[in-house]
Amino acid sequence: MDWLDISKHILMVVYTFCLVMVCVYGFHRYLIVFLYYRHRSKAPKPAGTFKELPIVTVQLPMYNEQYVAQRIIEATCKIRWPKDRLQIQVLDDSTDDTVQIAADAVAKARTEGFDIEYVHRNDRSGYKAGALENGLKTAKGAFCTIFDADFIPDPDILYKCIDYFTDPKVCAVQTRWEHINRNDSWLTKTQAIFLDGHFAIEHVARNRSGRFMAFNGTAGTWRIASIRDSGGWQHDTLTEDMDLSFRAQLRGWKFIFVPHVTAPAELPPEMNAFKAQQFRWTKGGAQTAIKMLPKILASKAPLKAKIEATFQLTCFSVHLYVLVLVALLFPAMMIRDLPMMQYGTPARAIFDVLVFALATMSATVFYVASQYELFRDWRTVLKYMPFLMALGIGVSLSNTKAVLEALLGKQSEFVRTPKFAVGSSRSAEATLQATTVKKRKRRILPYIEFAFGLYMSVCAVMSMMSVKSLLTAPFLILFAFGFFYVSILTFAGQRVAKPVKSVELVAEEA
Repeated sequence: MDWLDISKHILMVVYTFCLVMVCVYGFHRYLIVFLYYRHRSKAPKPAGTFKELPIVTVQLPMYNEQYVAQRIIEATCKIRWPKDRLQIQVLDDSTDDTVQIAADAVAKARTEGFDIEYVHRNDRSGYKAGALENGLKTAKGAFCTIFDADFIPDPDILYKCIDYFTDPKVCAVQTRWEHINRNDSWLTKTQAIFLDGHFAIEHVARNRSGRFMAFNGTAGTWRIASIRDSGGWQHDTLTEDMDLSFRAQLRGWKFIFVPHVTAPAELPPEMNAFKAQQFRWTKGGAQTAIKMLPKILASKAPLKAKIEATFQLTCFSVHLYVLVLVALLFPAMMIRDLPMMQYGTPARAIFDVLVFALATMSATVFYVASQYELFRDWRTVLKYMPFLMALGIGVSLSNTKAVLEALLGKQSEFVRTPKFAVGSSRSAEATLQATTVKKRKRRILPYIEFAFGLYMSVCAVMSMMSVKSLLTAPFLILFAFGFFYVSILTFAGQRVAKPVKSVELVAEEA
């Protein structure tokens, strides 16, 4: 066997391994849907009711949220709860006009009789986790409810959730996110479908089947004693919420997810903001896996919880597998002499059917289930499914970078997702500022994404030149569109008139 044959076999081993791993995670999607339908009737019920309503501390962490700071403070003051039982903490690490805006809103609320505290830090140590941990030092409540600055809480949210804590083992109650700007664009609609799958199917399946789930960082309430018992808020990962969730569940605490209680918030309407959010979630998830997965596997948790936690904490790796598949696609198309690559053979036919069923159809089934369960609508997903696939492929390069940084131990700043004050008169101004970047060297990542779009276009043309590989052409065109779409919108977001100091974007991570 010469070196060329050896190289071909090595390439195909790597290619096949990545394809198999994508299929494994695709099969896991089927399992999650199965668990959802098997356990969806097991809706949690409060163990009792509080004879006397407990004191609740509402924490509002924010950093440079000048467009939404006043809105979240005013919305929190509309929560229906006895004023003598409600404490509000505005945990502000801002360095811009948010400081004055938030301080004024707090002062106004205080004149209206609210027990509201404005806590400003200058060093931003620990980022959001540090702000939350600092707030607990002066928290008066036995429970704390957390809202990010872009949320608009339901006035009855505490009444709908608090009685679940009559079970002394419950540490947290998570509500389902809804989206203010769901239908504003293809980008926001696609994000909404992504998140609907996570909340409507994944959370329900995990929570009601006795598996571990993760707090989503906002729109939920914690028993403060459980936070302290689990080691408090820690900031050695970018997903402090996921980290604390697994630490708490390993300590024996129980989560409650209530999908019928919703908290609306903004979806990033701009590509740079979306990529910044995805980068942080992906890197933080990988960091949490490195930190927590060995402890979970060595714990006395049930086997089903360990298996699901493994999938949940390593799902970020799919970005890496997908990118390797994309990168190796051209040489793989050139190799026709290996049995698995020979079109028209029984082995290739079986292989293609399995890949399609596990890697492609599983996502369709998963998101169709979520939209049907939430809205009794399955047709919308079919219409948006090509765009979901394209966007997922398009951000794979940025997310792979996030995974590699986590694996290599590279630390980075907590980059908050810019808020746009959707629906307000200041929304256009917020969008302009959020799409402005500092004057610095252009980053190379969008250029590589665009190059991948060209690469996929070449592969698509090549596939159309062969009858045997013609069926792959639509997918390759879709992949090319995804890379072009993400890169072009990233470039568009980087075109500026003048620099704005406080903006943080994924371009600065990349």
